[in-house]
Formats: sequence, structure tokens, C-alpha cells
Amino acid sequence: MLVGIIFCFIRKLRWRKKTNKDVNVEKFLEDHQFLAKRYTYLQVKKMTNLFELKLGQGGFGSVYKGTLSNGSLVAVKILSESKGNGEDFINEVASVGRTSHVNVVSLVGFCFEGHKKALIYEFMPNGSLEKFIYNPGFLSSSQLGWEKLREIAIGIARGLEYLHSGCNTQILHFDIKPHNILLDKDFSPKISDFGLAKLSLERRSMMSMSLMRGTPGYIAPELFSRSFGQVSHKSDVYSYGMMILEMVGGRKNVEVGVDHTSEIYFPHWIYKKVKFNEELGLHTSMSDEEKEMVRKMIIVGLWCIQTNPLNRPTITKALEMLEADLESLEIPPKPYLSSP
Repeated sequence: MLVGIIFCFIRKLRWRKKTNKDVNVEKFLEDHQFLAKRYTYLQVKKMTNLFELKLGQGGFGSVYKGTLSNGSLVAVKILSESKGNGEDFINEVASVGRTSHVNVVSLVGFCFEGHKKALIYEFMPNGSLEKFIYNPGFLSSSQLGWEKLREIAIGIARGLEYLHSGCNTQILHFDIKPHNILLDKDFSPKISDFGLAKLSLERRSMMSMSLMRGTPGYIAPELFSRSFGQVSHKSDVYSYGMMILEMVGGRKNVEVGVDHTSEIYFPHWIYKKVKFNEELGLHTSMSDEEKEMVRKMIIVGLWCIQTNPLNRPTITKALEMLEADLESLEIPPKPYLSSP
């Protein structure tokens, strides 16, 4: 009997806690106006044809292909109940629901009915960037090449610049990585997945953080320890730099399955190549113009991953460097952190 009473008490506390969180989310949705439309869960089931075609699966839940009543294709992200605190849902709706930029994914709508939460995005037919850059033959395909890769890098930078300084609310993404860059039918990039984002009505140079955010391999050093510096928009710049280097290398920055130990941490290996003006050795043939383009991307990436945030460029400066002449770019100091 005692065990039964305790069990009922715990269930009641959990129900009350969950109800309070749902009330908070509902109040948030009522207090804010968004560009996205609200749908019922019944409508979500209808647009996905009862969740017939799954596009992907992750810690957040599952993504399904859907069709709106006007015939437009959408990607429907169903958030798992493990994300039931509502923070990821609020971050996503608050971030993408009030933005409009060619390099930021559009939130078409959302659904919130208790534990049933869904986010409805424009459909990206070419999926995420990661499936292309880690494929050894991607640069030889008819759609992608070094010039297109450079355009993708510039597009991502423009999207980040908009989030940092171009919209009414400053948005720090905190999870920039190839998996979260989606490609439309023309392979134009769009930043997605704002579940870890931090919003600020003021243009702050520094941001207070209680928890570390991001994905290992892309997280800026200051998110591990404040002894490296303050968390700011420069934290996104670091992640961007790591991603640029992966785009160039066509591999993860930390790769233990390489032939030589010196190649395990790609940023250090490629730094030596650029520093001493050696052949890049990227296992693909390049014209002189492409070599110059790639060297420029590497230099920008190395500037972005400087350990001290003060030594990193802003994303606007990084964008200027990508569009500048190679001769005008200085080679940065070697990042002194070892592999994550």
C-alpha cells in the first residue's frame, strides 16, 4: 500500500510538472506572432499520409515527408517525448518562426498539442551537406565541384551573418555542422536545426551560458571552459571554421583511419601545407584557379578556429575574406589546441 501511495504521488508530481511546462509553451505561443502557421496533430497526420515516408531519425525524433493542401512539399519533424521540456521546441519556433533569409530554412508551420509537438519546414530535396562532403566522389559529380563548394561556404556565412546581426533578434545557433546545413534543388545552403539556439533582443558581444551547447568536434573552446574566453557570436564562427575545413578535406577533422599519425587531426596537417606553400594533397585534381580558391577557404577556416575568440574574425569579416583576393590574406597563427 505504501509503495502504491508513493507511486501515485510521483506520477502526480510528474503530471503537474509536465502540465506546467505545457502551459508555459502555450503562453509563449500566444504571446508571440510568427511567420509560421499552427496546425493540429490531425492535420499533421494527414499531410504525412499517416507518417508514411520517413526521411531521417535523430535524438530529437523523426522527420517525415509531407504535402500541404496547396501541393507544396514539406519536411515534418516530430519531436520525441524525451524533448518534452519544450525548450527545443520554443527555440526552434522562436528562431526560425520570425526569420526570413535565403540561407536560413523556412518554418512553414508547427503543431503543439500536449506531448505531441511537430515542426514543419520547407522541403530540401538534396538533404544535408554531410552526405556529400564525406563521399569521396562528390566533387566529381555533375552538380558539385570546388566552385559550388565555395558558393555553399559563402551562403552559410551569409545566413550566419543574418542571424548574428541582420534580424531584429540576435540569434546564436551553437550547432553549426554539415548535418544541419540543408541543400535545396540548386544546392543552395540553408541553416537548420535551431534547438540549441540562444536568442537576445540586444546585440551583445558576450553571452551568459549555464550549459555547454553543441556537437563534439565543432564546439568552441570557450564553451568547454571560460578560461579560453567569453561565449559570443564568435562561438558560431569557430564551428563554421571547423565545418569549412571538413568541406575542403572531404573528411571529418578527427579521422583515426588515416595512413599517417600526422594526418589524424586535419586542421594541423593542412596548416603545415598552407604555411610552407606545399601541395595540398587533397586526393583530387584541381586547376590553378581551384587551388587558389581552396587555399583561400583553408586560410579562412584556420582563422575561424583560432583558440582565443578575440583572434577570430566576425562572420562578416570571414565572408569578406572568402570574397577577397588570396594575396590579401595573411596566414593565421597555428591553433594551439590538439584534437578534441
